Amino acid sequence: MKIGYSFWGFLGAGITDTPDGGRSHRATLIDGLLDAGHHVVFLQTNRDLDEADDDLGGRYSWNSGFPGIDVLFCEWRWPIPGRNTTSCNTPGHTCDLHRQHELLNHYTYRRHTPTLLWDKDLQLPAAHPLRAVPHVTVCEAALHPRRGAESLLFPVADQAIDTADPLGLAAEQRDLPLVYIGNQYDRDEAFDQYFAPLAPSFDHQVAGKWTATERWPKVNFTGRIPFAAVQPLYRRSLATVLLAPDRLAARGQFTQRLPEAVLAGCLPLAPSYLRSADRTVPGELIIDNAEHAADVLSALLADTGKGWHIDLIDRCITRLDPFRLSKQLRTLDRLLNQATVPPWKRRCPL
Repeated sequence: MKIGYSFWGFLGAGITDTPDGGRSHRATLIDGLLDAGHHVVFLQTNRDLDEADDDLGGRYSWNSGFPGIDVLFCEWRWPIPGRNTTSCNTPGHTCDLHRQHELLNHYTYRRHTPTLLWDKDLQLPAAHPLRAVPHVTVCEAALHPRRGAESLLFPVADQAIDTADPLGLAAEQRDLPLVYIGNQYDRDEAFDQYFAPLAPSFDHQVAGKWTATERWPKVNFTGRIPFAAVQPLYRRSLATVLLAPDRLAARGQFTQRLPEAVLAGCLPLAPSYLRSADRTVPGELIIDNAEHAADVLSALLADTGKGWHIDLIDRCITRLDPFRLSKQLRTLDRLLNQATVPPWKRRCPL
């Protein structure tokens, strides 16, 4: 199929000053679609070239118009005041939302093109009229998607999971007991409860965009880091804490931070408020509060490089299985084929 793909971000390393977490999995998914024989054309601005001066080896194609496609696939964009809600050419304006409106109007509404909306941040309102359009399928990167939506998780390359070496990862020098990589967005309450109390007792680092930090004077905030620096930082860290806004936690949505950490041998401590945490981390790494987290972290420090540490890394790698690229491609194959069948020709379930 020819897929028109709309995303606002990067396929390569991009630039440092950006919140685009999709860099860890977007190219994995796109390359999987290409390898499966699909044709993919990108319909937003080529930020890799325009902002990062990266032509990505000429592997991909972009089109700023309205090419002929079989399916429109959008990573859902939502209004962000002062950024994509302003007039074009306004300082700080990004045109992702305007372009998405154009694509939806042209393909979804006028031409009735089958459309997949990947709501990666659960920002599509439950009452949004697009949910009622027969040729629109909503996907969410959650283990428990909302009613009417399909589960399409952030993909992890099968080879990365299959070749991960627990013994080798456990043997690496880990001079930093605790790390958090990610931005502040909607995470203050969880940070207060599960991370900040650990700061006085454990060497740590918080990398990402945190603009309001006065309430945590003992936390070491280091600002955004380049995408290429994420893996090295995880590889020198013993553990991280998985933090998520309530809307993601309630749906069992685990961001790219989980596989990034696990594949670097950095153990993820999962607060018990994260739905289905037991499906993604071993029970010993599920924490009820900061005191519990401190006990687990102290035990890990005492066993670094030894049997329990190795076993935990091994079990964390095994629990990445639901995120395998091969599984997400099977889901997409089903949805793409289903989307291109007219509603009146679809078989009703018995």
